[in-house]
Amino acid sequence: MRLARLSPWICALALVVLCGCRSSQNSGSSGTAADGSSSSSASAAQPAPQQEAPPVVIPAGTTFSVTIDQSVSSRDSQPDLRVAASLADPIIVDGRGVIRRGAKVTAKVIDAKSAGRFKGSAELGITLISVDVDGHSYPIHTTNHSETTKGRGTRTAEGAAIGAGAGALIGALAGHGKGAAIGAGAGGGAGVAGAALTGNRDITIAAETKLDFKLTRALDVQQK
Repeated sequence: MRLARLSPWICALALVVLCGCRSSQNSGSSGTAADGSSSSSASAAQPAPQQEAPPVVIPAGTTFSVTIDQSVSSRDSQPDLRVAASLADPIIVDGRGVIRRGAKVTAKVIDAKSAGRFKGSAELGITLISVDVDGHSYPIHTTNHSETTKGRGTRTAEGAAIGAGAGALIGALAGHGKGAAIGAGAGGGAGVAGAALTGNRDITIAAETKLDFKLTRALDVQQK
């Protein structure tokens, strides 16, 4: 009888203990979830790394107007000679300034031929090879600027012939045949000397000259 009376109390106590265990387990799970949520929040709070903006593309065919900063001549220049220049007009793409006016530009002599003293022609050609943007040098490919002058070989020959003819005429009047021969030689020499002093004109691109070039390849410029 006594055991029968205690049985309800034993069952009640067992039920209380069981409920307590389940409550502890649920609390532990809730704590873990809370901790996990805190970690996720902390991760989300960290700023994402900044990505660089895509480069601006300057299309082929864009005109680069530059000012030559130093004089360059066909007389004393050699191929591959670097020539300092600066951008005369800003480069604008879709209404946005990409390269400022005054940016440093490097040109290169691609052809230089001095005019011969008595014959031949002068030739001078340059192209652009790089531009500086925000401290970074970008290689560029552009059209060439070339100039050529005709030589004075023909004029020199004509000068010698005219001089010889005039000398022969004067010599003939002064001393007949012998005088003609002497006069021809003297006149011819005078004609050649005059042509040599005249000389051939070399090509010079003076400092502050403005020249236009066009990009032959698109240029990607990274913006800050």
